[in-house]
Amino acid sequence: MPTADPDAPDDGETAGPAPEGSTGPAPAAPGPASASAAAADDLESRTAVAEDRWRRAAADLDNVRKRTAREIESARERERARVAAVFLPVVDGLDQAVTFVPADDEALGAGIEVVRRSAIQGLSGLGYPRIDAVGVPFDPQLHEVISVVEAAELPPRTVVAVLRPGYGTASHILRPAGVVTTAAGA
Repeated sequence: MPTADPDAPDDGETAGPAPEGSTGPAPAAPGPASASAAAADDLESRTAVAEDRWRRAAADLDNVRKRTAREIESARERERARVAAVFLPVVDGLDQAVTFVPADDEALGAGIEVVRRSAIQGLSGLGYPRIDAVGVPFDPQLHEVISVVEAAELPPRTVVAVLRPGYGTASHILRPAGVVTTAAGA
C-alpha cells in the first residue's frame, strides 16, 4: 500500500499554514462571475430606486394637475358669481322699467322687454337661471318667504306669488326668490 506523504497537500487544502485566526480554507478572490453578479444586483437596485422616484414624481404631477384644475374651476365659479352679482341690479332695473313704460309707447316697452329678456338669458348662461315659478312647492334653497297667506284650495307651503325673482340653482344660488307661500299645514 502506498503511504501518504505527510508534506503533500490533501484535496481541498492549500499548501502551507492557514492564516492566523482562520479556521478553514482562505476565501477565494472574487472572480469575474461574482463581480458581474454584484454589478447586476447594484444596477437592479438603482433601477428600482429610479423607477420608484419616477412613479412618485408622476403621481405628484398628476395630483398637481388635478388640484390646479379644481382651483381653476373654483376661480371661474367665483368670477361668474361676481359678474352675475354686478349684473343683477341691471336686470332688476329692467324689470321695473317694463312696468313704468307709458301705455301709449309700445315701441319703447317692446325694446326694454327685448333687452330684459337678453339680460335674463345672460344670467342663465352664467349658470344662474331665473327663479320665478308660481304654484310650485316652497324650496328653502331657492326661495325666501316674504309673506304667508291662508289658501285652503292650495297645498301647504306652495308658492302663490313671487315678489322678487331669484337667480341660480339649488347648488349655486345668486339670490333666492322672495315669495309668498301658503301656510304650513297644522
